[in-house]
Amino acid sequence: MLSDDDKKKLDHRLARVLGQVEAVRRMIEDEEYCVNILMQLSAATGALDKVGQIILKQHIQTCVSDAIKSGSSQDRDEKIEELMNVFRKYGE
Repeated sequence: MLSDDDKKKLDHRLARVLGQVEAVRRMIEDEEYCVNILMQLSAATGALDKVGQIILKQHIQTCVSDAIKSGSSQDRDEKIEELMNVFRKYGE
């Protein structure tokens, strides 16, 4: 799945997201300007989306690719359906 280096990078990104979410919490508590809160939320959402993209890419390069190469039409069809469900979810 993910290499140790990739896991460290994702962990760093997720730690940053946690910090951004905590900042949003403080901003709301302190009744800061709404646009500033929305900008912070946008940054957190973008960072979290990037984590999802990295994991999706890894999934395609490993699990989906392996299923396609395996020659089993059932494995291939299952992974393609799974991938389509992920794309539908991300498209919401």
